[in-house]
Amino acid sequence: EAIQGLFSTYAGWIYILGVNFFLVFCIWLAFSRYGEIRLGGPDARPEFTTRGWIAMLFSAGMGIGLVFWSVAEPIYHYGAPPLGVESGSARSAGLAMTITQFHWGLHAWGIYALIGLAMAYFTFNRGLPLTVRSAFHPLLGERIHGPLGHLIDTLAVLATLFGLATSLGLGAKQVNAGLTLLFGIGHDTLNQVIIIVLITLVAVASIVAGLDKGIRRLSEINMAAAALLLLFVLAVGPTLFILDALVQNLGSYIQHLMQFGTWTESYSRTEWQHSWTIFYWAWWIAWSPFVGMFIARISKGRTIREFLVGVLLTPTLLSLLWLTVFGGTALYEEIAGSGGIAAAVEEDIATALFALLARLPLAELSSLVAVFVVVTFFVTSSDSGSLVVDTITSGGHPHPP
Repeated sequence: EAIQGLFSTYAGWIYILGVNFFLVFCIWLAFSRYGEIRLGGPDARPEFTTRGWIAMLFSAGMGIGLVFWSVAEPIYHYGAPPLGVESGSARSAGLAMTITQFHWGLHAWGIYALIGLAMAYFTFNRGLPLTVRSAFHPLLGERIHGPLGHLIDTLAVLATLFGLATSLGLGAKQVNAGLTLLFGIGHDTLNQVIIIVLITLVAVASIVAGLDKGIRRLSEINMAAAALLLLFVLAVGPTLFILDALVQNLGSYIQHLMQFGTWTESYSRTEWQHSWTIFYWAWWIAWSPFVGMFIARISKGRTIREFLVGVLLTPTLLSLLWLTVFGGTALYEEIAGSGGIAAAVEEDIATALFALLARLPLAELSSLVAVFVVVTFFVTSSDSGSLVVDTITSGGHPHPP
């Protein structure tokens, strides 16, 4: 907490400025003459279908964290909004959705896209190893193969492990919360460790099966289960409210993108942003070697424009839909329904999704599907992380042992 506070207080503006620069640079690059360059050369063709590519993008980059926070974050901001907005009001509900989408939208994917494109280009077009050090070749030259290159890759491995641990820790807590609700197993650290061990065994089987047979197929199963859960909540929840909110949330996100993207609390002197936006930007940066390398690995054959537009827009729009359906339904329950979700979030943030599903029909069945979705997101995230760490530590081997 002390280190996080130090970074937030003295370097928060660097995070804000840097992440905006990454996004603007990616947008410029996508629509510049460089957008026509094909990753892997003029004759290269994509290894995966667009559907499989999008499924792996979303599963690896956002999945498990988005499932965890899709109910919890909007409800939290609804009860404790920034900018002096009154809590529990219609305005705080709209603001809560806008802020949540901001944290999971274009800025996050701008970080991933930049790192991913750098590694993809230098690997597939310049013949360098598929590893983070290769992106530094214009600066360091052949020194990337020596101690400096080793240092860069070691830092990338550590960032990947710490960034992944954050998400998998949240996932284990959420699976534990769901199983406690369904089977009464108890919500404690021992059970969470057992859950991690068991799911990791599944992840090992998947990673041994390989990228195409294991990770791609599991990502597609995972996306199908997530879509089923989303359609269920959309159908049995406040459907008209969700559809209205979807339009409003998109407009509000576009409208406030510049405002929240450059807001640094300089006049209010509050510390809300330290705990939320700066934390998110640091988390996404920690994830960037992992997600960046993974999306680089699966994107050979696509043009730079196709890569950037796909990586920036598709997960952002899918996140908007997911957040609106789950977060919007939770806010509706607080505003016009029986309420109680905010109290559940305050007591244990890991139970947020299940607290929402308990207020809808077929609660046990939908909760079981939700646990399956979290478990498969856990496995795909773990697999992707394993593949990336394996690739980096084997010197950028495209099919690491």
